[in-house]
Amino acid sequence: MTIKVGDRLPEGTVSEFIEVEGNGCSIGPNTFKVEEATKGKKIAIFGLPGAFTPTCSAKHVPSYLDNLAGLKAKGVDEVWCFAVNDAFVMGAWARDQKAVGKIRFMADGSADYTRKLGLELDLNARGLGMRCNRFSMLVDDGVVKTLNVEGPGKFEVSDGATMLSQA
Repeated sequence: MTIKVGDRLPEGTVSEFIEVEGNGCSIGPNTFKVEEATKGKKIAIFGLPGAFTPTCSAKHVPSYLDNLAGLKAKGVDEVWCFAVNDAFVMGAWARDQKAVGKIRFMADGSADYTRKLGLELDLNARGLGMRCNRFSMLVDDGVVKTLNVEGPGKFEVSDGATMLSQA
């Protein structure tokens, strides 16, 4: 079943590659419980099929970097980029996108959390395995306030400008 507006995010973990040691996090991959990481925060989360892929790199991440100040002005505490990749790849992609310290690149290497959200995208036929569908959601204290799920091959409703209009 796919998550919907009004639902609380399911319990689970995601990983983030930390560049600088601090706040109880060591350098390298660190695991976070979603329910703890979202507690008391307003977070814009956007998910996509994979790091370093064309639309994700050229359009999706840049759309959030372009709208970051506006999102923060509307009270968004954090922006998360979410994908079925490992934390090492997500960390390298964050550096490549010049997004370190701006957007948190959260990894779901085995797609376990993606399945809990009901947002999995089977790309086995294209040699990419199980991935995450392209989506965006605004989460307030762990509860989904808005949800935008793209149709197959589309990039129309999960961009940063749409999220800014919904924040």
